[in-house]
Amino acid sequence: MLEKPKFLQGLYPFTGVGLENPIQLQPEIRYKVPSDKRSQLIYFRAGNSSSEMIYIVFKRNGKPMRYFPIGAKDAVHVSLAVIEDLQPDTSLELLVAAPQDVRGSVLLDVGLVEI
Repeated sequence: MLEKPKFLQGLYPFTGVGLENPIQLQPEIRYKVPSDKRSQLIYFRAGNSSSEMIYIVFKRNGKPMRYFPIGAKDAVHVSLAVIEDLQPDTSLELLVAAPQDVRGSVLLDVGLVEI
């Protein structure tokens, strides 16, 4: 079985509307598992330019799946030890949450593999 890597990457500016209110990144980050494959999230790297903690939430089919906090002016690298299969046709989207009116940019590098 051939595995195929997929990457979600980029630098995304944001303005927070509260930690309770994750918002879409612009441009939106969405990924849909091909109908003949499964996919797995294998790593998450991110950097936060703002002076406040933010977080990235992964939503699977519209429901929160994973949360990744990122400290103020900090970066994280998470090699995922618990890997879940994303079934065929699953939709994945990434959103950001930050305190009200906090402005910054988040640099994302997300690795997935299609199986």
